[in-house]
Amino acid sequence: MHQNPRHKINNFDSRKWEIALSISKIGMWEFNAKTRSVYFSESSKAIIGRLDDDNFGDNIDDWNNLVHPEDRAKYHKDFNDHVLGLKSIYINKHRIKCKNGEYKWILDKGQIVERDVDGNYLRFIGTHTDITEQVENEDKINNTLNITTEQNKKLKNFAHIVTHNLKEHAANFESLLAFYNEADDDTEKNELISHLNHVANSLNKTINNLKQIVSVQSRKETDTELLNLNDFIEESLQLLDVIILKSNATIYNRVSKNVCIYYNSAYLESIIQNLLSNAIKYKHPHRDPVIKIQSHTKKDSIIITVSDNGIGLDLEKFGKDIFKLYKTFHTNKNSEGVGLYLIKNQIEAYKGTISINSTVNVGTTFTITMPNKKNPT
Repeated sequence: MHQNPRHKINNFDSRKWEIALSISKIGMWEFNAKTRSVYFSESSKAIIGRLDDDNFGDNIDDWNNLVHPEDRAKYHKDFNDHVLGLKSIYINKHRIKCKNGEYKWILDKGQIVERDVDGNYLRFIGTHTDITEQVENEDKINNTLNITTEQNKKLKNFAHIVTHNLKEHAANFESLLAFYNEADDDTEKNELISHLNHVANSLNKTINNLKQIVSVQSRKETDTELLNLNDFIEESLQLLDVIILKSNATIYNRVSKNVCIYYNSAYLESIIQNLLSNAIKYKHPHRDPVIKIQSHTKKDSIIITVSDNGIGLDLEKFGKDIFKLYKTFHTNKNSEGVGLYLIKNQIEAYKGTISINSTVNVGTTFTITMPNKKNPT
């Protein structure tokens, strides 16, 4: 089967077994190394639609040449491993091209049944089984498992968005109400009321965005819309206005006003808010936070960098755990190990990537690359 025979075997000494296997729709093949010939049973030829081709098998490579190009290396290796004694039996799964041009999956099994005095094989007998339906069913099961896993991942991601994002709003309300109770005059109280109204509006927007996530969880693709990146950053800065003032932070939004991206609004809001709040949360104790947000575009992607002058991270020590869930690297009492995990998942959901460059006591830069397509795949 894997050599170059000149003549087809005319007699097959196990005809009764061939008949039995034919009933089971299992094909048989035999290679005789001494006569350099190959034999394919009618069932083997029927599997690939060549039952009426009396000449099929005259050339030992008739079957070999029909094996899918991507499967040939493994196909030949498995055969040779048995010949060399590395495997007790030859077993291989490969795709074979049928007469109609379509491919079928074949379970190919065989074994050496006769050797000469020097140990060289003389006869090799095997079977062909059509496992196309089995492989297709396995693919369907795997696809179902992948969909279920992805849905569970989305559900978990959604739960983190709810707890993390709403916590930011709750903290803002708590801080503003505390300032309101401590206010000395009506002017200051009115200004705080204005801030409370803004936080309330932002909370309402966040809830609406979360409702959009719920509505699309059962769909194959997550909804996207064309969003202005600069506007989203400005809205996030307003939402974080309280902690920005409290920390005396300076934030430079250097993203061009005409940079737009197809993305889910709730995800993008969460990504930006988490990066900015983290940069402020992990500020250096001896200097005010300075955060720079920049972007540049390529043909099919947008690259966003968020840099700060905070306490930084020891990447040699913590690098492999940076984006893992519930991993914390500082002693801040409000560190939960959720934010970076959440960001990574929201970016990867749209086939994007995020990386980190950080130096202890110098600062940190996050680099995000996002495909700029309506439906990233």
